[in-house]
Amino acid sequence: MPTAKLTTKGQVTIPKEIRERMGLRAGDELRFSLRDDGSAIVEPHKRDLRSLRGSVKPKDRQVSIEDMKDAVRSRGGEL
Repeated sequence: MPTAKLTTKGQVTIPKEIRERMGLRAGDELRFSLRDDGSAIVEPHKRDLRSLRGSVKPKDRQVSIEDMKDAVRSRGGEL
């Protein structure tokens, strides 16, 4: 059974075996639930895509076809 140590700042490194099995990557959020018997359940916190609505601002700048062609040509591309 993998183990981990709690730092003085309350941080824990989740063992690689556990991260892989749970499909966790850097930046993922975890949810903790406490049981009546004192044990804890840790599970990935999955976000609903709708919660991200409005988090990316669209650019107001419009680009013409000619501007796009010029950009491609300036980088050595062919049209």
